[in-house]
Amino acid sequence: MNEHSHSAHAHRSPHAPHAAGTAPGGATWATAVRATLHCLTGCAVGEILGMVIGTALMWGNAATMVLAIALAFLFGYSLTLVAVVRAGLSLKAAVKVALAADTVSIAVMELVDNGIIALTPGAMEAGLADGLFWSALLGGFVVAFLVTAPVNKWMIGRGKGHAVVHAHH
Repeated sequence: MNEHSHSAHAHRSPHAPHAAGTAPGGATWATAVRATLHCLTGCAVGEILGMVIGTALMWGNAATMVLAIALAFLFGYSLTLVAVVRAGLSLKAAVKVALAADTVSIAVMELVDNGIIALTPGAMEAGLADGLFWSALLGGFVVAFLVTAPVNKWMIGRGKGHAVVHAHH
């Protein structure tokens, strides 16, 4: 079944025929970048929403960051859940796949992104209309992407992380 799942994925993904020439179990940068962009999408939606809500409600830095991180995980997992449920998995099985596929990727992305925001002088105190708020947030996403892509490549090459999702596409 693993061989069938792998060939089905290779057939469906013209951008990565048999992981774009890597040995079985390996991962290409293209695959890692796609997985990281998937993760970044969910994280960015949740993170921005959390930062905007917390800032608009004039919450403290810690409460705003906790909300942003929680929403990043929620939206990150939700993107995977929707995809694997559409592929035919039960909700219970889909939750297991999402947790296995996304937890490390989201955690690394959130650690890096929020670390950059927290360490950027004045970023947490900046208002929504302040360029510093948005540049720290978006700059954090760029750095988080650059740090997370190699992590995802390493995990996918070992059959973990987003590789778990590919067995269900």
